[in-house]
Amino acid sequence: MHKKFVAKWLMVSLPLFGATVTANANAAGYPDHPIRLVVPYPAGGAADTVARILAAPLGAKLGQTVVVDNRPGASGVIGAGAVAKAAADGYTLLLDATAHSVNPSLQPRLPYDTSKDFVPVSLVVLVPNLLVVPPNSPFNKPQDLIAAARAKPGKLSYASAGPGTAQHLAAALFSQQSGLNLLHVPYKGGAPALSDLMGGQVDLMFSNMAASYPLVKGQKLKVLATTGTKRAPALPDTPTVAESGLAGYQVYEWNGIFAPAGTPPAIVDRLSTLVRQILQSPEVRQRLLAIGAEPAGSTPAEFKRFVDGETAKWARVIKDGSIKPE
Repeated sequence: MHKKFVAKWLMVSLPLFGATVTANANAAGYPDHPIRLVVPYPAGGAADTVARILAAPLGAKLGQTVVVDNRPGASGVIGAGAVAKAAADGYTLLLDATAHSVNPSLQPRLPYDTSKDFVPVSLVVLVPNLLVVPPNSPFNKPQDLIAAARAKPGKLSYASAGPGTAQHLAAALFSQQSGLNLLHVPYKGGAPALSDLMGGQVDLMFSNMAASYPLVKGQKLKVLATTGTKRAPALPDTPTVAESGLAGYQVYEWNGIFAPAGTPPAIVDRLSTLVRQILQSPEVRQRLLAIGAEPAGSTPAEFKRFVDGETAKWARVIKDGSIKPE
């Protein structure tokens, strides 16, 4: 009986032991060829810029080239889907954005499960939005805007890059937390939305800082508040929305790195450590801050908690606002 038990235990355990040894051996020799960093958005965009700032120093630390591979389409779904199906060996990584935590609620038929098919590696950057209005707007602080919206429900309009986009959701959260009825005016992209905002065709917008800060600096837009938990370094005199009376309001657009589920923990931990080291580099920090991105960095566990929190928050906003994609 004892011999039979031992034999059966060996039959079950040895394959698992072999798989563990193989995974550890692969992790020990990692990397021995170039790594692909998939960006599921177009070249030249904010996420692509962050990926390229990160890729060279990460490659230098790993001793291998990190190639940025743009796979745009379907709000990040196409590129993320390619990574979800990739080998879990650390040679294919994903640099995703806020849409990663929004898509599960907006697109119920995703070709992957964001919570099961990826392992978080590290948060990379946080980018606050700016609450901006036309330069000749009568509003000088969020309280002015809120008072006017309450006096005339449904009259004040806000622009976005389209239904379900980060700008739309930031404004929807603002409306829900303040009890306002604002008119949503969706555009086909952030550029035409900002153009009409500058011209006064719409009253306000929650715009990514990287896109709107140059316009504020050039006095083509007026900024009322930022959406982070603290004031933006580039706008130290501009209060946050939370400081302006809407306690608990916080919105960041973000970028972070994921690996396919099943990637050896030793590889994930090494990548996370290196990313955090790179984000502490003065040169990298300066380059990121110059585009309005705040360097972050986190452990895999910290990043998982962050993504879970973001996913839950936007699920509530989307449900409460009955928000649907185009």
